[in-house]
Amino acid sequence: MNEKTLARTCAKAILGIDTLWGGDVLNPSGTGRFIADSWFADQKLPKAYTHPAAARLRESGGVGAKSIDMATIDAYLEAIDVEGAIRSLVGAGEGMGGLRGAYLTGTGQCLLIMWDLVQELLGRGEKVPYDRCVLGSTGRPPEPSQPQAKREALAALLARQGFTVATPTDLLAAVDGWRTERLVPKKSIPQLADAIIAQLEAGTARNLVPYLPKKLRDIPRANIRFLPIENAWFSGSMNYIGRARNKNGSPQYEATYELNAALQISVPEFLQLVSHEVVPGHVTNSALIQALYVQGKLGFESTVLTMNTRGAALFEGIANNAILIAFGVTEIEDLPDDDLKIGLLLALLQDDAKNQSSWLTWKEDCPQAEVASVLRQDYLCSEERADKLSGAWGRHPLLGRMYLPAYRAGTEKVAQLRRQYPPEVILPALYNVSGLVDLVTIDQVLTKKSLGKAKR
Repeated sequence: MNEKTLARTCAKAILGIDTLWGGDVLNPSGTGRFIADSWFADQKLPKAYTHPAAARLRESGGVGAKSIDMATIDAYLEAIDVEGAIRSLVGAGEGMGGLRGAYLTGTGQCLLIMWDLVQELLGRGEKVPYDRCVLGSTGRPPEPSQPQAKREALAALLARQGFTVATPTDLLAAVDGWRTERLVPKKSIPQLADAIIAQLEAGTARNLVPYLPKKLRDIPRANIRFLPIENAWFSGSMNYIGRARNKNGSPQYEATYELNAALQISVPEFLQLVSHEVVPGHVTNSALIQALYVQGKLGFESTVLTMNTRGAALFEGIANNAILIAFGVTEIEDLPDDDLKIGLLLALLQDDAKNQSSWLTWKEDCPQAEVASVLRQDYLCSEERADKLSGAWGRHPLLGRMYLPAYRAGTEKVAQLRRQYPPEVILPALYNVSGLVDLVTIDQVLTKKSLGKAKR
């Protein structure tokens, strides 16, 4: 399959499944995007997006809607062979082999799971096994979270600040008290975000940029606007746009971040959030990918960031380790400030909570109220987060089974790799300098690097 045909197949497969789920890759807001999370290749949108039935599907919410528009779905599938495109993508990856082939194959396999979930919701297929969903998006079977070590570390830090942490109830009250004393002033978010980005940019310049090729070092890593959003079911949404161009045709690498206006978050947690979403997390990662694509180092598939895949799981793992990358450390205890340590532990506990919400909901069939209580008591989530993670997120037929487990899996894998390899090896690999990678194929790059170093 030549490059042009591969790009068309990839676009049809990803935007086809995205449209079936009601997603709109050109929507500037995270409330409208879903599986396909970017489109910055300057290529014509495929029929999978432009067909009249596609617009009707996006408007109706696709198979995720409370009332599924079966007639529109059938009209769309009659015009667009989504399953065929996905299977062609898998076949192209298997035929290609190597790092790129493995990435394409893994992405296609995840899209096939999403296709089978569509059939499940339409009543045209069997229920997709939970284990298959998690194995697809993370490369490993599901398992419950184990929050105890993080809780103990958090309790020790809070006790050092004078909080009572003798019982689980005490610890939850201590976390609530600590957070209340440090709540982000909502009307000052833009100014606070600017200050934090400047701090993180300085750390990234010291601890990441020197390990990147020279052609990537001056790429804008944090061209982002923060926007408040009301009544969102997510804490925030980073929307990488990447379509603005300078007069010479070069990208501006722009993004937005929509922050839930109801979010209860402390300043240290907000710092972790900005590192996750902006620099050196998602925006930086996306901008570097776009630069590598412009430089001819990556293929078209890199321009359509695809959720619920192993690539997305690696993205989340990099983002959750971003604050450690910015400070040039691998362990939480090596951060320079106890509040930073507490903020990061709470963020990681929230990602453990995402995995646990998925496990309890889909593996153990627990009711939402029970799941919310566990997330609040054992994972120290705010009431707002416990409600969203157990409800809108956890019970979603796709996100609950494929995406929620990806955060924890990605975080643990990236943390382990950063301990195992020196920064000059692991950082370029994570940021796709040696080829587009996911949570599984990253090992291929690192094995080659290690073998090459051993031979030298």
